Amino acid sequence: MADDDYNDFDGGGEDYDEPVEPEEEVEEQENNEEAPEFGGDGEFQEAESEQVSDKPRKTTKYMTKYERARVLGTRALQISMNAPVMVELEGETDPLEIAMKELRERKIPFTIRRYLPDGSYEDWGVDELIVEDSWKRQVGN
Repeated sequence: MADDDYNDFDGGGEDYDEPVEPEEEVEEQENNEEAPEFGGDGEFQEAESEQVSDKPRKTTKYMTKYERARVLGTRALQISMNAPVMVELEGETDPLEIAMKELRERKIPFTIRRYLPDGSYEDWGVDELIVEDSWKRQVGN
């Protein structure tokens, strides 16, 4: 085949000369809520109405077992990748054991964001939450 044959090839599809129009138009926000914006440095900034306020918190001060698992797993992964350890080591080498020790001493520098049904959220520091060890309850201590 010659090069001229490639230029004459019709894909067998329909003509797409007409622009495609959207079926429904998007309406602008009618209420007074501000839309999320991007900051000058590319970071996403939440709308003012969704930011946490200084009101009394609605959620419990106890860390859930799911939050505990996520915090310990994330921190253990960080420690295994040579992140600085926040507690004195006494021969521990297992990253999960070190993460548990950091949690007991409230040294993990994480913030837990709890989303509420109305779209707002509450931020809790790990040092603010009460942590119950599930293994202590099973043993009876």
